[in-house]
Amino acid sequence: MITLEDCVGLCGLTEEEVLAIAEHEHLPEIAATALAAYLSSQKHGTEKVLDMIVDDIRQAQIRGDKDHVVTLLHVLHHFLKTHPEARPSHHLLGASGSEILV
Repeated sequence: MITLEDCVGLCGLTEEEVLAIAEHEHLPEIAATALAAYLSSQKHGTEKVLDMIVDDIRQAQIRGDKDHVVTLLHVLHHFLKTHPEARPSHHLLGASGSEILV
């Protein structure tokens, strides 16, 4: 039987990145791995994953969930390190470093 860990290993993203997709799309984690694999194979798919992570950060900020914001910022940092093609041409953070602008 294939496990969630197997699916994460095959989708091209980390478990934390998959969890961000699941959160954003309101999907079960296993379905998010399928979406991650699909997006990873698309021309601008990593940019869409980036948008999802940034949107999750914004939503956590709105809720005042500082711990989740920090977690998602780590996810964002790792994602941008491993997927440089998704890097935006403009800054994601405001001048204060605390506001997501994208």
